[in-house]
Amino acid sequence: MNDDIQHLNILSIFHYVVAGISALFSLFPIFHLMMGISMLAGGFFPSEAEVEAPFPFWMFGLMFTLIPAAIIFFGLVFSAFIATAGYFLAKRKNHMFCLVMAGVSCIFMPFGTVLGVFSIIVLSRPSVKELFSAAKPVPAN
Repeated sequence: MNDDIQHLNILSIFHYVVAGISALFSLFPIFHLMMGISMLAGGFFPSEAEVEAPFPFWMFGLMFTLIPAAIIFFGLVFSAFIATAGYFLAKRKNHMFCLVMAGVSCIFMPFGTVLGVFSIIVLSRPSVKELFSAAKPVPAN
């Protein structure tokens, strides 16, 4: 039982570490986002007098803005979910959420895969399930 508590505390810390690493990696496309915003502002495109045929150059700027913004947004949401799972592991609440996030974190290779596999192994133990069910429920206001 004491080993299970220690394993859950270590997994909680590693969830925070992997959440930080994935948040950092999700911010890599920020250069493309800034470039797309400057394209939409008119910094990269030729003037209409220099272009022979009409071409919608603003579509490149839109593409360079929307795609990196979506990658950054979903990466930060993913990181927040991993950090939330780490918090729930420390508090021994929401066993199913922690188990689902352990499976989802396997997408983030190699760190998330290692964390997810070890989390699934620890969370599958019957003694750990008892720790989660023995936690005091939060009263509804």
